[in-house]
Amino acid sequence: MKIAVVGKGGVGKTTTASVLARGLSQRGCDVVALDCDTNANLGLSLGVGLETTERLVALRQALDEGEEDHAPSWDEMLARFGADAPDGVRLTTVNRIENMDPGCP
Repeated sequence: MKIAVVGKGGVGKTTTASVLARGLSQRGCDVVALDCDTNANLGLSLGVGLETTERLVALRQALDEGEEDHAPSWDEMLARFGADAPDGVRLTTVNRIENMDPGCP
């Protein structure tokens, strides 16, 4: 299952996404939360803390600036650019997904 939370700014997308992610994970689903927002705060809403959220944002900025290479696979993306959040949620901040294989996010 793939769920996207989209909408106008300030309508509660981040809060909704974090509640959905933690709730589904608590019910036994494997959950990966992708924060694609330019103002990446999903990490804070999920409870990973400021330091981890800032680390993930810095990694995404390094990608944007060409200082870091994109991950060639889903697993490597989660390993290199991800963090474990409470309730078993895996979090990553992304700017884009290139060359997506069928069945990936």
